[in-house]
Amino acid sequence: MRIDFVSDVSCPWCAIGLKSLEKALDKLPELQVELHFQPFELNPQMAAEGEEINAHLARKYGAAPAQLEQTREAIRARGAELGFSFTKGARDRIYNTFDAHRLLHWAGLQDPQLQHALKLALLKAYFTDGKNPGSHAVLLEAAVGVGLDGTAASALLASDSLAEEVREAEAFWQAQGISSVPAIIINQRHLISGGQPPEVFEQALRQIAATEQSGSV
Repeated sequence: MRIDFVSDVSCPWCAIGLKSLEKALDKLPELQVELHFQPFELNPQMAAEGEEINAHLARKYGAAPAQLEQTREAIRARGAELGFSFTKGARDRIYNTFDAHRLLHWAGLQDPQLQHALKLALLKAYFTDGKNPGSHAVLLEAAVGVGLDGTAASALLASDSLAEEVREAEAFWQAQGISSVPAIIINQRHLISGGQPPEVFEQALRQIAATEQSGSV
């Protein structure tokens, strides 16, 4: 089973969706899954220095401070249930994530399991540790930390390598109708949207596997 996980490392619901998917897959050891992380930028025009998060969210969504805090509390609670820590106050800025997507694309070419590990490391760096996922130092630290080649990762980040490939991948998924993330595509035909609970992913994966095994789609 192929799963394409379209997401951004600055998206809290993507972290929730990924942890939920992992819990669902833990209950489905019989499935042989190929998990691929695909790029989506929530803020492709964001400057390198980023933007203060409350100002950004108020401008983008018209959200009031009380509403933002209520949403953050809900996200923190969901994360805690799934074993992921959203540190209060850590995410104080929104950053450009294009280089993170280049690094993730490169990691996927090396080893899908290392790409998965890097994705988790980058989500933790941003949401738990409050680090800038656009910083080359942060990206390199995450890459080396999961076992990727530091020299190669540093060379990639210092160049424009894979920029065209990432842009093409982003355009492809947008052309498929993906306009919000996380978007989880199963076997290139079944879409599950949003940070669903583990049981929703589990039920959907079981149903898709059974349907496709029987030869009906």
